[in-house]
Amino acid sequence: MRLQLRIGGAGLLAAMVILGSAAAFAQQSGNTGTDWPTEKCNRYRKAYDQSLARLGKKGLGAEFLASHDAFLASNCQARAEVCARSKEELELANRLVVMAMNSGMASTFPPFYCRN
Repeated sequence: MRLQLRIGGAGLLAAMVILGSAAAFAQQSGNTGTDWPTEKCNRYRKAYDQSLARLGKKGLGAEFLASHDAFLASNCQARAEVCARSKEELELANRLVVMAMNSGMASTFPPFYCRN
């Protein structure tokens, strides 16, 4: 009987360690219970806001900004059609692609696409 208590206690201890590790991993990885598409959009929006704060909007055209804002307003679900044409737009787009990838997203997540 005493052996069963030790095994039971060890099993309980192991379960507590596993659950604690899973909770710590979820917190560290940024998983807050939000669905992955929304989490990606939140991360991307944060990168966009940080980039604009650092680089400013000089050289960013109205069409570029409006298309990008529409992408964000759709919770990053709208068809990606933000075309970077100017030097500043290309710099921002490249920066956002790298930041998105560093945040765990594929390089295809950002909305940059030019038909021509």
